[in-house]
Amino acid sequence: MSAFAFFGALEIGLIYGLVALGVYLTFRVLDFPDLSVDGSFPMGAAVAATAIVAGINPWIATCLAIIAGAMTGWVTAFLTVRCGILNLLASILTMIAAFSINIRIMGRPNIALIGEDTILTPFESLGDSMYIRPLVVGVLVLFSAWFVVRLLNSDFGLGLRATGVNARMVAAQGASTAFYTYFGLALSNGFVGFAGALFAQTNSFADVTSGVGTIVVGLAAVILGQTLIPGRRIWVAVLAVILGSVLYRLAVAFALSSGMFGLQASDLNLVTAILVAIALIMPRMKKNMKKKNSPVDKSGAGDKRKTGGEA
Repeated sequence: MSAFAFFGALEIGLIYGLVALGVYLTFRVLDFPDLSVDGSFPMGAAVAATAIVAGINPWIATCLAIIAGAMTGWVTAFLTVRCGILNLLASILTMIAAFSINIRIMGRPNIALIGEDTILTPFESLGDSMYIRPLVVGVLVLFSAWFVVRLLNSDFGLGLRATGVNARMVAAQGASTAFYTYFGLALSNGFVGFAGALFAQTNSFADVTSGVGTIVVGLAAVILGQTLIPGRRIWVAVLAVILGSVLYRLAVAFALSSGMFGLQASDLNLVTAILVAIALIMPRMKKNMKKKNSPVDKSGAGDKRKTGGEA
């Protein structure tokens, strides 16, 4: 794999690290299966690209993309909390509706940003863009990770985590589980919208189909990262999912660029499915290995049998 392909995969992996943060908040923290990220990712890209083409400052355009992504998550929460729709179905409905909304935002299926200023433009003059772009994206991702760690370690974050573990207990303490659900889904999809905005600006285009399979990539990053770096601390889990995203993209890039097993660029979805399956199987394999390697206290078992016989 060439240096250009390596740093390109690193850049994309860091961008999808924001998606992994969002998926971590919904699947791990809130225990909410949210598929609306497939809609909020291209929505962030669509809003940012449309705003930049209209002459709006790229940083303001990125903030608008974050807000648009957060609104997507808010709609999913509204359908679940207020309308009583099953969370999985609610997120699917939001994802489907977002497809048409994204076309409405852009006015066409895709927008090119070639020649437009982006948030990366001021930094590209500092050196080779092949190295500068991943560095800038990495700083933004680390800042987002720091924010998530500080939030989840706060008293408010404790309530957010408790909502995913035992919502009835949270309600019994007088806290609003509905508010935590609204906030959690809005924050999660805000990160995904942020990722979509960065994706559009780094690749110089926004496309309505760019969100297809986003949830799969996010889940793969979360599962792979937490399998390789297990830990109960929040900062360990957050850094693990970001590292999982980077390793996932590097693995995909290596498999496709090296021609391993005769793979081609059109086999991206196949490689994705295989890597996700491996990431899902690994925790179970590790658990089975621990059971086989754990010593059995035969004397204790014998004492129990003996005691039972005497009784």
